[in-house]
Amino acid sequence: MLDFTFFAGLVLYFLSMVGMFVAMVFHQKKLNTIAWYIFLAAAALETVYLIMRGVKAGRLPLSNQFEFAASFSWGIAVILIFMHYKLKIEWIDSLGAAMAFLILSYAALQPREITELMPALRSAWFGFHIGSAAFSYASFLLAGAAGIRYILTYRKNPQDESLEKMDYMIYRLIAVGLLLLTITILSGAIWAEEAWSSFWTWDPKEVWALITWILYAIYLHLRLTRRKTGTFLAWYAIISIPVVLFTFIGVNTIMPGLHSYGSLWTDTLL
Repeated sequence: MLDFTFFAGLVLYFLSMVGMFVAMVFHQKKLNTIAWYIFLAAAALETVYLIMRGVKAGRLPLSNQFEFAASFSWGIAVILIFMHYKLKIEWIDSLGAAMAFLILSYAALQPREITELMPALRSAWFGFHIGSAAFSYASFLLAGAAGIRYILTYRKNPQDESLEKMDYMIYRLIAVGLLLLTITILSGAIWAEEAWSSFWTWDPKEVWALITWILYAIYLHLRLTRRKTGTFLAWYAIISIPVVLFTFIGVNTIMPGLHSYGSLWTDTLL
């Protein structure tokens, strides 16, 4: 039942992504609406899956690479739905759906066995630290998606009135992501002191989390102090995506450290 729910959600994400892109190319508003509802169904299935997995495991589903990737994808969906209904922003839907699908596809490549929580992970900081990281990464990826849409719109019509709103949304997403990443780093430092008797160990994951934090702090500095906007910062948000993905995937793959326990594929803490 768990696997069926997971892969059903993955298929629906794929269908919604394809539907949104086809609707965008051929200007089919009705198809876009249908694709959006398919996306909602996919997000609902992913929510059910994470709840079922958490109940079965007896803990939050955040303890390994698969679970974090699934939660990362879910975070993208949650933020996208909030933007769609609360902020009335629909221009990012297709790219957001694509990112949710791609991250969940990566999760599908990881072992899905439910493992017992490692002793070092049994802490009150567990959900707080890793959950904030998932939503931080989701915000950064959506900022990159907004940057892509900005560039495409600018090339089509540099005078488009929606460009200013897109630029502001990139800023808001990065500001939220940076706040959440700050929470991730600070809570991780407190947790590290409890687990390893040291707030900072220069572990590869810690270092790359700090690099990511500095990267986006520079963005805010450029926008707020240097008053930079427009295509430069849109490209900045896009080019920053590989750094986020390397912090998420690359570090765990080629730079194991204190944040890796046992097998890289089964017990990787993010």
